[in-house]
Amino acid sequence: MKIRVTSILVQDQESALKFYTEKLGFVKKRDIPLGNGDRWLTVVSKEEQDGTELLLEPLSDNHFGPAKTYQKALFEAGLPYTQFSVENVQKEYERLINLGVEFSVKPTDIGTTIFAVFNDTCGNNIQIVDIE
Repeated sequence: MKIRVTSILVQDQESALKFYTEKLGFVKKRDIPLGNGDRWLTVVSKEEQDGTELLLEPLSDNHFGPAKTYQKALFEAGLPYTQFSVENVQKEYERLINLGVEFSVKPTDIGTTIFAVFNDTCGNNIQIVDIE
């Protein structure tokens, strides 16, 4: 069994695509129209373009309503929706700050790892952690 695709809820697919590619450095993998203005829109890591795809799952009015409630509750509680691994949290933090990304948690060393949390502008808190 393998994980091929995982998803993240986004309030606007086009804005999410712009943030995830221009700020985070992911690459668009698939963009398939589904009707009603929705798309099967995925991004992948630039370093692993055949790796796991991240589906930018739309939260439009024709989707499962409780998902909006879930996303909003996580965000308001300051909890990350998901996390990404990076080689160096401090360097990635500085790179993203310079691109205007807003962090709610600056790089924090908890002994076993270093992490930070940022707002993806799509309704989610995202955590980055050191790979090691």
